[in-house]
Amino acid sequence: MNITTTMRAATLSAPQTIRIDELALPEPGEGKVRLKIEGCGVCASNLGPWSGPEWLQYPGEPGGMGHEGWGVIEAVGEGVDGFAPGDRVAALSYNSYATHDIADADKVVKLPPELADQPFPGEPLGCAFNIFRRADIQAGQTVAIVGIGFLGALLTRLATDAGARVIAISRRDFSLEVAREFGAAETIPMTDHTKIIETVKELTGGKFCERVIEAVGKQWPLDLAGELTAERGKLIIAGYHQDGPRQVNMWLWNWRGIDVINAHERDPQVYMDGIREAVDAVASGRLDPSPLYTHRYKLDELAQALDATRDRPMGFLKAIIEP
Repeated sequence: MNITTTMRAATLSAPQTIRIDELALPEPGEGKVRLKIEGCGVCASNLGPWSGPEWLQYPGEPGGMGHEGWGVIEAVGEGVDGFAPGDRVAALSYNSYATHDIADADKVVKLPPELADQPFPGEPLGCAFNIFRRADIQAGQTVAIVGIGFLGALLTRLATDAGARVIAISRRDFSLEVAREFGAAETIPMTDHTKIIETVKELTGGKFCERVIEAVGKQWPLDLAGELTAERGKLIIAGYHQDGPRQVNMWLWNWRGIDVINAHERDPQVYMDGIREAVDAVASGRLDPSPLYTHRYKLDELAQALDATRDRPMGFLKAIIEP
């Protein structure tokens, strides 16, 4: 029997440069588990460090940036109850661009047999459920979703299933087709600012949308999202705004009396609640994210995966790293 004593991890060694390190296999401390990673989703939040900002120190931590991992528990530390080697889990851990990672036992969720052999990047799936909860979407509402990538497509499905009418707005024809497949009632190309506003105004009888979810993370989509929000509606910021300060049309926001919700969760236990909801939804067949995992890469191809996440080639929605 071969006993593994080392692991491999991708390290951001310099701007837009990944190296693969071989390291000693860590032992889980008290209250922790060691995972053998099956896969890790690539998050748009990685693009800031990948670009090489002046404030970031290099090299980064081995496996760093990877926080969408899932895999099999290989070892448990002292004081861990309810988990055992062999359990397949999704984890909220932070060094999963690697063959192995250490996670707190209370940041791990078991994956049931119904999900066997399926990819399960728990963090972004849970994020979608937490955004949906905070958006307070109700049956009969009109919901505009600005930006249809992995997150926007999931939210389209959740909002449609809740009985809302979804207007999906995206710059790519491919993404609009995905939105239709995930239940969008209307799709609008994200090309001309004024034309989009006029189209949504016409579709809503001049009232605009009770809920608008901005899922891009850029200035123009944020501006557009505010314009599409109805009086006393809710504007939900789900896009990851990482490239500097934003300006907002406070006159418009104030005049319409809209509620602005920053849907980026920072409470780890709320994150975990979202992951558990996602596990239940996918295991029951209520949600099928599998068509959204469009690109797969090996660990030593992480640089290509990050470039694809930035450049979004034709047909791209979500990259997964499979060590």
